[in-house]
Amino acid sequence: MGTTKMDIVHYYARVASLMMPHLKARPVSLLRAPEGVKGQMFFQKHMDTTKMTGVRALPTRLDPDHEPLLEVATEQGLAAAAQMNVLEFHTWNAVKSLIAKPDRMTFDLDPGKGVDWVSMQEAAMLLQVFLQELKLEPWVKTSGGKGLHVIVPLKRRHDWDTVKDTSQAVVLHLAKTFPKRFASKSGPRNRIGKIFIDYLRNGWGATTVSTWSLRARPGMGVSVPIAWKEVEQLTSATHWNIDNIHERLDIGNQPWEHYSTSAATLTQARKILKRKRE
Repeated sequence: MGTTKMDIVHYYARVASLMMPHLKARPVSLLRAPEGVKGQMFFQKHMDTTKMTGVRALPTRLDPDHEPLLEVATEQGLAAAAQMNVLEFHTWNAVKSLIAKPDRMTFDLDPGKGVDWVSMQEAAMLLQVFLQELKLEPWVKTSGGKGLHVIVPLKRRHDWDTVKDTSQAVVLHLAKTFPKRFASKSGPRNRIGKIFIDYLRNGWGATTVSTWSLRARPGMGVSVPIAWKEVEQLTSATHWNIDNIHERLDIGNQPWEHYSTSAATLTQARKILKRKRE
């Protein structure tokens, strides 16, 4: 029979208290799938005529050239969105109160053709070590899709261009240091047998799938926050999915317990990377 719409609504109701800290106050893009995971899907980034209780329009000044951005403001908003065929929730790297200054830097490890899972695990840990050398504290989660996401919490001091430039410098350094492991450019042809660490997620308006979001693909993986020591225990990016996620809910957000207090500036990192001053 497969996963039903009611299964998805029940899932989001069940994880709402875990997911809201990752959603609240952030602009969100909603991936809607009226025909299910095998049908046509589309992203909704702005308010339209669809009414979803708990999904609110943000002030137009945040993105003045478009219709208002969206925010999932309440737990009820998750259920309402699921009722309207939303399968995935993708969030910005900034919150509405200071949209011009991101509060996180995101790295999406995207495997090319022929990359095995062990290589993905090793790549994530290499990225962890390098970020720590840059005096930053990275956190990791499964993507629920093909790879892993590494997130660095930031103090809200830097603009979008600075954050993106820093993330690009990290990726270029790793690609230069480990050319057989990492690709410096996106695109399937550039990363056969390699991993591209997608830094483009750090541009203005770019989004990354939220922690605890389902993924709109067969198996319906879940993006789950984990501890670094758990990386080597993972069997795949879909280690948790809609069918077995109940095994993880008691642990919930505990692996990221100190996420907020680890926020740093990029000043030291940029000095080490020899990037221009802001």
